[in-house]
Amino acid sequence: MNWLVTFAKFLVNEILSEPAYLIGLITAVGLIALRKSTGQVIGGAIKATLGFLLIGAGAGLVVASLAPLGEMIQGATGAHGVIPTNEAIVGIAQAEYGSRVAWLMIVGFAVSLLLARFTPLRYVFLTGHHMLFMATLLTMVLATAGQSSVLVVLVGGVLLGIMLVSMPAFAHPWTKRVTGNNTVAIGHFGTAGYITAGAAGQLVGKRSKSTEDMNLPEGLRFLRDSMVATALSMLLIYLIMAVLFVVKVGEEEAFKAFAADGGTAATDLGNYLMQSVMQGLQFGIAVAVILFGVRTILGELVPAFQGIARKVVPGAVPSLDAPIVFPYAQNAVLIGFICSFVGGLISLGLLTWIFEPAFGLALVLPGLVPHFFTGGAAGVYGNATGGRRGAAVGAFLNGVLITFLPALLLKVLGAFGDENTTFGDADFGWFGILVGNAAKAGEVGAVLLMLLVGVVVLTGAIVMQKRVVDTGWDPGARRDALLPREEPADAEPVEDAAGPRTYRKLAPPAGAPAPPPPPDQD
Repeated sequence: MNWLVTFAKFLVNEILSEPAYLIGLITAVGLIALRKSTGQVIGGAIKATLGFLLIGAGAGLVVASLAPLGEMIQGATGAHGVIPTNEAIVGIAQAEYGSRVAWLMIVGFAVSLLLARFTPLRYVFLTGHHMLFMATLLTMVLATAGQSSVLVVLVGGVLLGIMLVSMPAFAHPWTKRVTGNNTVAIGHFGTAGYITAGAAGQLVGKRSKSTEDMNLPEGLRFLRDSMVATALSMLLIYLIMAVLFVVKVGEEEAFKAFAADGGTAATDLGNYLMQSVMQGLQFGIAVAVILFGVRTILGELVPAFQGIARKVVPGAVPSLDAPIVFPYAQNAVLIGFICSFVGGLISLGLLTWIFEPAFGLALVLPGLVPHFFTGGAAGVYGNATGGRRGAAVGAFLNGVLITFLPALLLKVLGAFGDENTTFGDADFGWFGILVGNAAKAGEVGAVLLMLLVGVVVLTGAIVMQKRVVDTGWDPGARRDALLPREEPADAEPVEDAAGPRTYRKLAPPAGAPAPPPPPDQD
């Protein structure tokens, strides 16, 4: 049996947990189903893989450029506590639960394909690393509650499969509002934050203009270039925090901030400030790389996915990582990041002054990486339904969610709750809390309660799909009525299971590939 465990670990750790390989394989399968030539299959698969590698490279640059800034913020504010980092907590858990995580992920992916094939939830979740993260979370909460390995794998696999097809369905009305069509769905476990942001936009931003329609003075027109605006904004944030940090801790300690991340310690105050400037510019480059990767992957994956939709899962929609929505409202990404981070800071203050003394909740520091990716996406969703106010308020609420939910999640992680990190995105929080508490109800009672949680989520998603998504409900329709806008000259009606209708376009930047028509809905 050892070879089976070894093979399962290899399949999960080296292929299924690598989004680039998974996307390349899915693209190849789709192109084969479309009867493309061998050269087209190989070329499309490689290009799709490279697109995801570009996203990963950009994400790595984001992490590297934000690391010194995080140290400055902690040093300037004096805050200490838990920093939510999915990769860190997964790495810690793998040492103890690696084989169970592997089998649970395989079972969960198989269950998701069956559900996609035989239910109205025709979503195929392609964000491999988030599958791994959720599989690890479920393994941890079930094993910590004392459940046997068999139950961990089987029950956890069913719950994972349900989440993989359900969460894209819950968010899909807002996702279609963002993208303007039905070709892609969101496959990222920050979905609760995106739905909250979209709903908040509907409430607060009915007459607020889009973040992409900002009328700038002639002298500030250069800020319409998203890469320039992003880099300049981060440059200013870096300089402000660098000055506050050096005033708080002194030059000798402040100069070490960049060296801590593998860089070079500053030699004097001027060098220290210019390194801050460089990090802000690097952030702008990182975002540009991510956006280019998204355009590349869309250009290859979406057409190829029609083959899978017709042959394997009729009517399937690919569910992709959060940056897939970034090109549709690039100014909203930056606004979302900043507002989500502010929400995290205010929530940290509430934890410090009220909830930690009263309820013993851990202090959750706002991690810049989760706030950038989930906050940026929340900004896009909020902007789609509520313009600038929607982007700001929606992302702020996302920041509140990804601060309080990780604090509550620590209560069900057992010994892992004593680590200095935890899961960061919203869906890990609420789902982990529900399943973790249900898992403590004894062996039989726990299984029934956990499956009940899964049934409720699945039923809710099916109802959402049939009564909301398939009927064509547009969460921004009232906003469009209040803010009439001319359709672009090349705008075309979109037709899917709900019939023909026209979505308001939030066009990606120039050069982005035009998505193909959606696959037939069976």
